[in-house]
Amino acid sequence: MASVQIVGVRKDFGAVNVVKGVDIDIGDGEFVALVGPSGCGKSTLLRMIAGLERISGGEIRIGPKVVNEMAPKDRDIAMVFQNYALYPHMTVADNMAFSLRLKGTPKAEIDTRVRRAAEILSLGPLLDRYPRQLSGGQRQRVAMGRAIVRDPQVFLFDEPLSNLDAKLRVQMRAEIKELYQRLRATTIYVTHDQVEAMTMADRIVVMHDGIVEQIGRPLEIYDRPVNTFVAGFIGSPAINLLPGVFRGGEKAMFETDNGMVVPAASIPDGYMNRKAVLGIRPEHVTLDAAGPVELTVTVTEPTGSETVVMGRAGHETLRCLLRERADLKPGDTVRVRPDMHRTLFFDEKSGERVGK
Repeated sequence: MASVQIVGVRKDFGAVNVVKGVDIDIGDGEFVALVGPSGCGKSTLLRMIAGLERISGGEIRIGPKVVNEMAPKDRDIAMVFQNYALYPHMTVADNMAFSLRLKGTPKAEIDTRVRRAAEILSLGPLLDRYPRQLSGGQRQRVAMGRAIVRDPQVFLFDEPLSNLDAKLRVQMRAEIKELYQRLRATTIYVTHDQVEAMTMADRIVVMHDGIVEQIGRPLEIYDRPVNTFVAGFIGSPAINLLPGVFRGGEKAMFETDNGMVVPAASIPDGYMNRKAVLGIRPEHVTLDAAGPVELTVTVTEPTGSETVVMGRAGHETLRCLLRERADLKPGDTVRVRPDMHRTLFFDEKSGERVGK
């Protein structure tokens, strides 16, 4: 395996700069997820690492080698695509063996590698089938098997689960993570699904508009987002972001622009009577008959183990994630208590986190 270093990498399409000087250092054997909304540059960056897109500036190293001008076949990487990219006229075994045959690998070694990959991915009974005879999840396993047999230094995944249904996505997510734990191969995984990134990766790279907003471990990014973009993108249901102002007096308060008032555990230095944005994760808002906020329910989303409740507090919309089952319906009025010791505050103008 090998480390991957991305140093000041840019990509221009004509006058449009889509990747704007990205720096990422990926350790040997690390699983890193590139996550962000559509159009943020994450897939373009992955394709530059693979050699499928030329870089406009900067440097990419795989291990000790600078690969900027190196052909994809010489980079010792394997890529798993969103659409599987299997040859329809070849069997599963032939699809998995194809790249090795092109390299002139001896037949006995090809057979050994294909059998090993098939065993890892439970594809043994399917080796003689054609792609049209497989389910979506089975096709994705074959695509992964084709990558494994190459025994590359780096695995690249480009939104590999986006074509699967919800149940199969969860299953395949677990299988990819288990595969990584067995192989401990350097892995770069692109997704727009922050749940995939949170549950699978050692570290997450959050991208937005061609730049890196934050790099960190999943819970570090969740608990300490550097700005309102990262706070709003990571987490489901999404965080409540409420603009307002700190007020002093006997007790510190935060008053939102739309009239919700909550006690503040503390006021960041220099923010008394100054505009800020309050961030409250939905799971940190609980039902409490003595709570400081009156909430009029507008929508409930029961999932069995949890209930997502949306409501109006004054003219403010507030999302709550209740661990208990709550028999609530639109129009009901309840009192809730935000845990102000677990809130986040952001500067209104820059969007950057302030305080703790």
